[in-house]
Order: sequence, then C-alpha cells, then structure tokens
Amino acid sequence: MSKTRCDSSIWYGDDMAEQQSQWLFTLSDAELDELLQVADQVVASSKSEKFLSLDLIENVDKFHLPLIKAKIAKFTDQLQNGIGFVLWRGIPVEKWSRMQTFAAFLVIGKCMGNLRQQNVKGHVLGHVRDLGLSSTDPKIRVYQTNERQTFHTDSCDVVALLCLKKAKSGGLSSLVSSGTIYNEMLKINPELLEHLLQPLAFDKRGEVAEGDLPFYMMPVFSEHDGFLSAFYQRQYIDSAQRFPDAPRLTDSKIAALDLFDDLANKLNFEMELQPGDVQFVHNHSLLHDRTAFTDWDEPERKRHLLRMWIATPNARPLPSVFSQRFGSVTVGFRGGLDNFGITAVAPLYV
Repeated sequence: MSKTRCDSSIWYGDDMAEQQSQWLFTLSDAELDELLQVADQVVASSKSEKFLSLDLIENVDKFHLPLIKAKIAKFTDQLQNGIGFVLWRGIPVEKWSRMQTFAAFLVIGKCMGNLRQQNVKGHVLGHVRDLGLSSTDPKIRVYQTNERQTFHTDSCDVVALLCLKKAKSGGLSSLVSSGTIYNEMLKINPELLEHLLQPLAFDKRGEVAEGDLPFYMMPVFSEHDGFLSAFYQRQYIDSAQRFPDAPRLTDSKIAALDLFDDLANKLNFEMELQPGDVQFVHNHSLLHDRTAFTDWDEPERKRHLLRMWIATPNARPLPSVFSQRFGSVTVGFRGGLDNFGITAVAPLYV
C-alpha cells in the first residue's frame, strides 16, 4: 500500500517561488577568477575549432579549485537530498569567449561527477536550440524545437543548464516536485496512482542499439530503499504506442497519466533563466519543463542553452529497472547513452 511521502523534496510551487534565498546564489569575483584560470588551461589544450578537449577535464581533481569545489560541496546535499535544485548566477557569458564559457561549464560539471553522453553522437555538452524541427517526427527530441517541452526527467542523476541567450519571449523554465505529485495523486485517486508504479513503454526516439527493442519499460514512480524516484516524459509514452509490440495504454492508464500532467501543471513554479545563469536539477525528485517560445530573427541572438548530464557520487540507489535507460544503476557511472560505444566529445557548435 502506497504511503504519503514526507521529506525536503516535497514542496508546492507557489511557496518555493517566494523562497529564492534557498536556491539562488551569485558567484563571487574570486570564484569566477578561479574558474576562468582553469577554463583557460582547457582552452589552451584544445586544438580543434569544433570540439573542446576533454583530456584535462577528466583530470579536474588536479586543478586548484578550492572555492568552486567548496561551493559544490555546500549545495550537493540540498540538490540530492533537499529541495532538488539550485541556481547559480553570474557567469559573464558576454565577456568571456565562447571557448572559455563552455570550458568553465564543463569544469563545473566534472567537479560534480562524471559527465554522461546525451545522444548517439557522444555529446557530453548539449546545445539546446530551436533547429526548426517538430516533435511530431518520432526521431526528434523536443529540446531541438521551440515547442513547450512538457514536464519530464532526463536520463541522469543531475541535469545542468547554462543560459547563453534567452528567447525574444517565452522559454521559461518550470520545476515541480515529483513527490508532491505522488502525494496529491495518493490523496485524490490512489487507484490511478498504482498504474504509475507499474512499467509503461517509453519510445527511444530512434536511439536504439543494435538488437534492442525501440522502446523500454519503466514505471513513472519507483519506490526503492526508502527513496521515491520518478522517470517521466509523456510524449515518449504516447509515441511508444506506434510500436505493435509495446503494451497498450488502457483507459485507466491514460487517466492516470492525465491526472499526473494536470497536477504537474498546477503545482509547479516558473523562473526565467538569464544569460550566465546555471540551473542544476535533481532528476529523481523533480521534473522540469520549458514553455514554448518565440525567438529572435538574428541568428546571433537566438535562444541558446548548454546542457550537461551528470552522474554524481553518493547518489541515491536506484532499482535495476533504471538500467534499461541509464545503462547501469552503478552510482557515479549511470545515465546517458554511454553504452553505444561512442567516444565522448564536447562540441562547440550544434
């Protein structure tokens, strides 16, 4: 029998929006200077005009980064065991060069844990931009469009986003506690909640290893070793129905998903990421969304975010079912698409 959850990750959007002191932190000049010195070393080691070298970043422990590492250590518990997100403000993206900015972001991510590949090209540095595509194409991921993403989790412990340029209008970031959705579903309709504790088919959107099925089976909510973890992307659940071998969505399962979506849309709060903001989100306890946006006409002004997927040390245990999407449930080495055997790369351009 499901029980109401009670921990720091359970919160309501209206309340959290008013508590910026819990999650908004500005980088100091000393922290930025420290970060830039290491970023310059990474840039100097990169011989390509298309990719940053990951060699030095993989050995980031050798760099002198006491302030940055202390800051990460300070908020990591809040991120993984508290409210589930943090926002850093102040990276001077308009002052630093493209390579300096990208290198600094990668260094931050590597200080947090291991960087995971986000697609079958091996990208550990993702570019979130509208490429003029549509999510109606089952091989397209929604971040490549200007559409609303809807609430979802990414396939990693922590996702980090660095805002380089914001849209002309829209493109707001929304966060919601998955535990709060769970509690509300339990209160409103526990029978529907039980459907989300059972595996559903998720579309792999064309990212299929040879010999594998084009979908995987995951529950939306998993209770394991005292933790409640969520995994969700409604578009991918719906589009998995195109495969005849995927288990069918019954009316009651659809009703459960609809209730989940309705609650996510009511219980969240929005923030507008400014250029230089870095948002960190714990995927196992939060879902994130992006509103639809209208972009600028000029290419150099168009909305552009960088993304990292990070496997963190001392992360919570996950049930074995997560290995279908995470490749493994081994702490520090799970998440992403590293199982495709592609060499990791950090592209400077889309």
